Amino acid sequence: MTPVNKIIRSCAYALKGLRHAYKSDKSFRMEVQYGLPVYLIVAYYCYPLLPWEIILLTLSYLLILIVELVNTAFEKMLDKIHPEQHEMIGQSKDIAAASVFVAFLFAVIVVLVLVATRLIEGSGSVLIEHTFV
Repeated sequence: MTPVNKIIRSCAYALKGLRHAYKSDKSFRMEVQYGLPVYLIVAYYCYPLLPWEIILLTLSYLLILIVELVNTAFEKMLDKIHPEQHEMIGQSKDIAAASVFVAFLFAVIVVLVLVATRLIEGSGSVLIEHTFV
């Protein structure tokens, strides 16, 4: 198998995983259905965005999706390995869910800073003065 064919096959598996996550995981589906429109509204409100703001906004949203995908895979694996309830398995799932929550908090902070900056700029005040080149 050529390296290009291997990459194509890997991408096909990744897309299959995204479809499966979207169809089978309610949390991932909600993050796509509700999160993406919220991010687009924030981007529209904050327009024009500086390149670093675009990167940070995009990263904060994708981080939620990435961590949710890993959490879902982890939970499915634990359910298969140990289907009956177990205290340590439950704790592991809670910790994995906490990682999604932390990613969500990061996203909220990014959005709040972008929106607050625009609100303060509109009032004529300066929130943070920076000298980036």
